Formats: sequence, structure tokens, C-alpha cells
Amino acid sequence: MTKRTSAKYKIDRRMGENIWGRAKSPVNKREYGPGQHGQRRKGKMSDFGLQLRAKQKLKGYYGDLTEKQFRRIFGDAERLKGDTGELLIGLLERRLDAVVYRAKFVPTVFAARQFVNHGHVLVNGKRVNIPSYRVKEGDVIEVREKSKQMVVLLEAVQLAERDVPDYIEADHSKMTATFVRTPGLADVPYAVQMEPNLVIEYYAQN
Repeated sequence: MTKRTSAKYKIDRRMGENIWGRAKSPVNKREYGPGQHGQRRKGKMSDFGLQLRAKQKLKGYYGDLTEKQFRRIFGDAERLKGDTGELLIGLLERRLDAVVYRAKFVPTVFAARQFVNHGHVLVNGKRVNIPSYRVKEGDVIEVREKSKQMVVLLEAVQLAERDVPDYIEADHSKMTATFVRTPGLADVPYAVQMEPNLVIEYYAQN
């Protein structure tokens, strides 16, 4: 088990929110932070604190990306024309591991990264094992033939806790998904409120 996978519920506890909307999240029982000081009463958070938290929450949601990875994606969003916050969300959702997760081929975004890493995924018929690979509109993502009967895959498809969003067309009988279009913030089925505008403020000041 990777360090990130074992720490996924620590992210929930740290944020005090069930960021993936999972039934097993410890936040459903304990809404305070981890550690011996987790139950202390929280004071009012500063603007910097709110911005940092928004960044950590978004970064954590996509499998606890490293700061270097996240900063690079933010830089790409900044260089494009348009609303940087919306573009940032679009670029994050175009990650191959995010698409595999959204298509319900796996139960968690951490499992999606591992699934791609282990070579179970084809993009337009070619094997891609890089989770950060950026999918384009119209790309067809498919589970390779040898992997289609994996237990993790069959269980994930049956999960009732989330649906496939409308910017992805998934065919679970064939284990294929088409990335129809790049979503904006309002299209993405986050279980909690994400605030990319605060992420922009954070990087503008740091």
C-alpha cells in the first residue's frame, strides 16, 4: 500500500470534511482534526489560512498531488486564455487517473493512480501508464482486455455513492469511457465545495 493510499483518510480528517463523499470516511463520525490537539476549538481562520486550506483540499482531492505537480498544473492554467480557476479544474479533470476515477472503473482516486501505473488502461488503443497524462476531448479510455475481470473493477462499477458525470460517456459492459468535453467547476461532482478562486489568491501572494 502506498503512503498516499494509507493517508487518504488523514486528508479528510485534516480538512474536517468528507472530501470524496465516501461512506467510510472517519469525518462521518469525528468532525475534528487528527492528533492529540484535534479536538481543540478552532479560532477564526485568516485569509492566508483559508487560501492554503482551499489549495490543500483541491490538491488532496486528486490523490494528494505533490506541490510541484500542482504548481505546474496551475502554471498551465494561468498561461491559457480565460478564467484561471475554471481552467485549473478542467486541467485537473483531464488527468488520466481522474478520468478513470470519474468513469467508475475504480473506487478511489488513489486506486485510479495505481490502476494506471500498473498498465491496465489504454487511451485510443495504446497503453498509457502515466496517471498525469492529459486526456483530450474525444479520447477513448479503455480497460485492457486482460484486466476487465478484476475484482476492484467489478466492485467499483456497482458503487452507489457516486455517478458518472455527463462530460464522460462510460460503457461498463465494454469497460470503455469517452472524454466528451472539458468540464468547468459547476460540472464536476465534488462532494464538498471547492474554491479555485482562493487557490489563485494563494499563488498570487506566495
